[in-house]
Amino acid sequence: MDLRQLRYFQTVAQELNVTRAAARLHMAQPPLSRQIKSLEEDLGVALFDRSERALKLTEAGRFLLEQSLQLTLRFQEMVEGTRRIGQQGRRWFGIGFVPSTLYGFVPELIRRVRSADPQVEVGLSEMTTLQQMDALKAGRIDVGFGRILFDDPAIERTVLMAEPLVAVFPHAHPLLLRKAEEGVTAADLAPLPFVLYPARPRPSYADHVLALFRAAGHTLNIVQEANELQTAIGLVAAGLGVTAVPASVRRLHRDDIGYAPLITPGFSSPVIVSYRRDDRSPFLKQAVALAETLAAAQAG
Repeated sequence: MDLRQLRYFQTVAQELNVTRAAARLHMAQPPLSRQIKSLEEDLGVALFDRSERALKLTEAGRFLLEQSLQLTLRFQEMVEGTRRIGQQGRRWFGIGFVPSTLYGFVPELIRRVRSADPQVEVGLSEMTTLQQMDALKAGRIDVGFGRILFDDPAIERTVLMAEPLVAVFPHAHPLLLRKAEEGVTAADLAPLPFVLYPARPRPSYADHVLALFRAAGHTLNIVQEANELQTAIGLVAAGLGVTAVPASVRRLHRDDIGYAPLITPGFSSPVIVSYRRDDRSPFLKQAVALAETLAAAQAG
């Protein structure tokens, strides 16, 4: 499958008529039909229901249309951004981040970095710490903010702060009602149904949390895994269990959950800045220094 085939498929899916689609694409009908058939064979599924005179999308076809339109839109944005940077002589600076850091100092960092130099266009990418390592080495991003320590000779890593963890409960949970102020311990949480995130890819923040409980002599009662922080909190709100998040996430105010400090010693999550060891860019140096300042203010 390639972008050309996707464009052919999208046009036929939008027109639901091969003749009109071929006219839009300025090509003959037979080669367009062959391209669609080839795409279906490559995927191993039927994208169109041809049992009646009028074409209809199958469920697989509807899914591919929705997903491929998002893909081509992102591709077009990438092309336009590349042209803009190249034609205007601007520099691109990529920032990767794990979602939980957006509740702390990272949004302020992004605002300041974006306004620091009009000749630098800042790109943002949500990705796990492990994905950040690959993206840094491939040059897709210039700096990353994550929560898991990895040793890589090509990557410089600095722990900016150790952020305390808090427990998240459904709003009327008995333990929350009793201990919201004084805090809960690892022993309090271990027997409770626990929602772990992210489910993948691993290793990740999930492994960090599991390791903290193991070090404290406890095994978690995991009843559900979620890929996203917001999903995990939603599952807690639905009563499936409890979870543990960095303290800054308390800025997310919801009526259906409550937070309690996790007071067992050592229960914290680092915020780590990563960048290529051989990158001597003054702009990168400025961004890292700003991150250190903002992180110190948040921790203080």
